[in-house]
Amino acid sequence: MSGHSKWSTIKRQKEVKDAKKGAIFTKLATAITVAVRQSGGVADPDQNFRLRLAVEKARQFNMPKDNISRAIDKGTGTGGGERMSEAVFEGFLPGGAAVIIETVTDNKLRTAQEIKTLLDKGGGSLGSSGAVGYLFNQLGELKVKVRDTSLKSMDEQELEMIDLGIEDVEVVEDGFLIYCEPKKTFEIKQRLEDLGYEVESADLVMKPFVPLDLPQEENTPLLT
Repeated sequence: MSGHSKWSTIKRQKEVKDAKKGAIFTKLATAITVAVRQSGGVADPDQNFRLRLAVEKARQFNMPKDNISRAIDKGTGTGGGERMSEAVFEGFLPGGAAVIIETVTDNKLRTAQEIKTLLDKGGGSLGSSGAVGYLFNQLGELKVKVRDTSLKSMDEQELEMIDLGIEDVEVVEDGFLIYCEPKKTFEIKQRLEDLGYEVESADLVMKPFVPLDLPQEENTPLLT
């Protein structure tokens, strides 16, 4: 490979990487801005649970402090920008499985139509508000790495987590998924870290009361 060709390849790879990072930062910044606006302008992460969650996630991706500050300013109205807001839609996938779709948009009507079109095309349907929400429970979700099993078995580690007062724990590859009351997410995270566990991520999720396993081929149109 010539020097020019090699440099062109490296340059293209860097451009792709930078574009992906930029897209991630944009998504994270939007989440921060919306968290501030939904709270009525509370810009202190210690007083705004959703903002704290969004800021922590941004830090996990090494988002610069200036970017975080600008996103918070946009949320308070001092930083300008489009009026983005959260819109939640409820519907059904092929096979009748319920789904909740969380979006951030500057035009709820347009987004609703786009989601309806997508679901209709894939064999699903868009429902009205409240159609499936009762089938889900909003919880804090923590992804925790398993500790050295030579010190404590998986069962012992699972019991240790249950003793923290969590709602549920699932064993997954290389660790655990822990579910707790949303407002206890950071408290549980801190207590896990105090016990020596590595918490890989923290998020808010809508967990179904009765999960369903659907054949992947039924939902392929929605994934393409």
